[in-house]
Amino acid sequence: MTTNWTAVAGMRLEVADLLEQLTDVEWEHESLCAGWRVRDVAGHVALVPTITTWELVRAAPRGGFNPNRINTVLAKRYGELPPQTIVARIREHAGDRTTAKALNTRDSLFDVIVHSQDIARPLGRRVDVRPGYTRRGLDRVWEMGWPFKARQRYADARLRATDTDWARGESGRLIEGPALELLLLLTGRDRSAVLGSAA
Repeated sequence: MTTNWTAVAGMRLEVADLLEQLTDVEWEHESLCAGWRVRDVAGHVALVPTITTWELVRAAPRGGFNPNRINTVLAKRYGELPPQTIVARIREHAGDRTTAKALNTRDSLFDVIVHSQDIARPLGRRVDVRPGYTRRGLDRVWEMGWPFKARQRYADARLRATDTDWARGESGRLIEGPALELLLLLTGRDRSAVLGSAA
């Protein structure tokens, strides 16, 4: 069985491989992550393994002490690095198992999975993700509450992955599709990509 950290490292390297193929124009393209360019998403992926709590604290005033805005401030700051520097950082730290103490390393897998799609899909490119990896991501997003509040938002629905053994909810409208599409849905992205939905 592939360990969680092996999956994280593999996905980070997939992102690095993708980024190396991009043109200058693609680096500036809007991503699926609202308000973030591709380079901002890439900067975020590069910073996660090495960011410190102190770095989060220093960015807090500029981000209005709002966690989401702080995240954006840092993503855009790292996103301004030269593309080759961002890719090198991702590769160098792909196997790292750390992040700021204020954050949770259990989020690392779903974070890089979702951000791989944030980059690839608007560009018409593709990063494949094993359903087993995405199933782990779904488990984490469903259990964590804030910031996605997936359990609360979909309390009136039955969610079912069509390519792996994952389902939640016992009554209500059926929402089904590949695990990756469900993960994007639960994290607030690409709602129209879910393949099957019935009232």
